[in-house]
Amino acid sequence: MTKHGVVLGPEDAVVPAAAAAARHFSFPPPRTGGDSCRKLAAQVDLGAAVMGSWLDSMKASSPRHRLRAPLTGAADAEHDDWMERHPSALDRFDALAAAAKGKQVAVFLDYDGTLSPIVEDPDRAVMTDEMREAVRGVAARFPTAIVSGRCCDKVFGFVRLAELYYAGSHGMDIRGPTAGPNHHGEEGKSVLCQPASEFLPVIEEAHGALVGRVEASIPGAKVENNKFCLSVHFRCVEEAAWGALFEQVRAVLRDYPDLRLTQGRKVLEVRPMVKWDKGKALEFLLDSLGYAERSDVFPIYIGDDRTDEDAFKVGTHGRPPPPLLRGDRISGA
Repeated sequence: MTKHGVVLGPEDAVVPAAAAAARHFSFPPPRTGGDSCRKLAAQVDLGAAVMGSWLDSMKASSPRHRLRAPLTGAADAEHDDWMERHPSALDRFDALAAAAKGKQVAVFLDYDGTLSPIVEDPDRAVMTDEMREAVRGVAARFPTAIVSGRCCDKVFGFVRLAELYYAGSHGMDIRGPTAGPNHHGEEGKSVLCQPASEFLPVIEEAHGALVGRVEASIPGAKVENNKFCLSVHFRCVEEAAWGALFEQVRAVLRDYPDLRLTQGRKVLEVRPMVKWDKGKALEFLLDSLGYAERSDVFPIYIGDDRTDEDAFKVGTHGRPPPPLLRGDRISGA
């Protein structure tokens, strides 16, 4: 069970990751408008120039990893360069433990690639019993939240720990614990924040359009409905078809000006035009915990995806954020 009063002593262990924390923010969040909307509209009409840029970005977000056999030549240099720019948090564990000594720790965890392995079928991204027990142990000592692009129901179905906070749909569906000392009242009252509720009808409609157009025409593509956002997975799509997949997604989104396109690791994310992301979710949770104005709080965020960088950028009590430490090797992904 979560204990909010726990501070870290010299004998305590710290989960390695990038730390981030809270600052003031407005609620409900404003829509993304003005220049951002015009920029998106221009992006949809730029044709080949934008296509090349997105393809380069799609490839860059999917680095090669040394899983079985060592790489050689240019591939080896590419791998080393990527790892230099995205160091493993495990390599700096001692420094993180020293920085957290005597402070109130709060832990925020991505799911896919962090608590579970990256798999071809997103519905089979199951965490091990050992990982579940590790998370349970962390939550018994520190406030702990799962912050995921998945919808809350789906990620809770994978994790199955009622004492945690859950921020699904890239933080657009935040729920508190449904068991333990931090649970108050019936389940309906556990919902803390849903800043994109008004977009649910258009997201549902866009999901149907993407399934009909993308899954039907691109072998290996999968469109996942994560309630407040949509995920177009292309991990099982041949690289030669990535351009066609992007064009199909872009063609569908022309009919939905309230939705925007972002990118993760072999996935295109369709999100509502609202100024909310994992960073805002992190701020909201820290504020809900009463930590926003405290200078003795040491939040720890572990994530492996580009979308987690929204949380990495959040500063701590008016100070700049700590060095970026990616947690992408924790689960062996």
